[in-house]
Amino acid sequence: MSLNTNFGNSKIAFFSTQPYDKTFFNQYNADFGFQLDFFETQLNPQTAILIENCEIVCVFVNDIVNETVIKQLAEKNVKIIALRCAGFNNVDLEAAKKNNIKVCRVPAYSPQAVAEHAMAMILTLNRKTHKAYNRVREQNFSLNGLLGFDLFGKTIGIIGTGNIGKAFSKIALGFGCKVLAYDIVESEEMKKDGVSFVGLEEIFKSSDIISLHCPLNDQTKHIINQTSISFMKESVMIINTSRGGLIETSSVIEGLKAGKIGYLGIDVYEQEEKLFFRDLSADIIQDDVIQRLMSFPNVLVTAHQAFFTNEALTQIALVTFNNIKSLLEQNDIENKAALLV
Repeated sequence: MSLNTNFGNSKIAFFSTQPYDKTFFNQYNADFGFQLDFFETQLNPQTAILIENCEIVCVFVNDIVNETVIKQLAEKNVKIIALRCAGFNNVDLEAAKKNNIKVCRVPAYSPQAVAEHAMAMILTLNRKTHKAYNRVREQNFSLNGLLGFDLFGKTIGIIGTGNIGKAFSKIALGFGCKVLAYDIVESEEMKKDGVSFVGLEEIFKSSDIISLHCPLNDQTKHIINQTSISFMKESVMIINTSRGGLIETSSVIEGLKAGKIGYLGIDVYEQEEKLFFRDLSADIIQDDVIQRLMSFPNVLVTAHQAFFTNEALTQIALVTFNNIKSLLEQNDIENKAALLV
C-alpha cells in the first residue's frame, strides 16, 4: 500500500553503491518519491565533489566520513547523513554536530541474518563442508582430513549482547552449547534463557568458540590481541562478523602459526575497504596480510556478507527512508537508537 508521500524535491546521494542497493532502494522508493543518485565509488575527500544540489547523503560501512569530508558536505548544504548500516565508527559525530548535520543509522535490520551467518561459519570451519564440496566435485570421496567435533556440549563465548548477540545466543543454545556472555550491560532475557554473564577474561579462558558481536570503539579496538589470545584454550575457534578492527590481525596470524588458534572465521577485515564489495579476481592483491590469512587451511574469509539476506536489505531500505522522512518532517526520529546526531 502506498504511503502517498512525495519527497520529489529531496535528493539522496548514495555512495559505495552495489547493484542490490539500487534494486532494493528503487523498489521501496515508490512509496516515498525521493530523487536518488547512485555512485559506485566510496565517499571520501576526493569524491565528495560528486554531490550536487543534495541535502541527504547515504553511506555504508567503508565510506570515509571524517571531519574533512563533513566540512565538504556542510559547504554543499548537506543536512542529513544516513547510514544504511548499524555501525558508525567511520563517521566523525562531533564534526557532524559542529556543522549542524543530522546523522542517522539502521540500528537493527535483521539480527538473525548476521547471527545465522556466524553459526554458518562455525559449522563450515568445524565440519569442513567447503572442502568436502570441492573434494566430491573432483570425485574424491575420502573422509581423511575432514574430521570435526560435536558442537553439543561445547562452550561458546559471546562478546557483545546487542540484538545480534542475543539472536546468536538463541542459536547456540539450540545446538545444546553452554553459552557465556560479556557485555557492559547484562541481559536479563538472556539469563532467563540460560546464558551466564561472566568477565571478559573468563570468556577467553573458558570458551571453545568465541564469537564477536560488539561495536568497534576505543574500548573494543583490538580486543583480540596477543594478551587475550594467550588466555585462550588451545585450538580455540574465533568468529568475527562485527567489525574488522576488533581483531589485531598480526597477533591472530601468530596464534594461527603457533596452533593456539585452531580455527578463524572472519566476515570483516580491518583493511577491507580496499578489498571487499569488489571483483578483484583479475588483479594482483597488494595486501600481504589478507593473503597470508587466506593461506591458512583453517581460516574462512567471507566478504562482509553476513547482513546479505532479502529480509535485511528490505529493512535497511525501509528504515533508511523512514529515518530520512522523519528528519525532514519532524527534525527527529522516534527510535532514538537510530539518531546519532
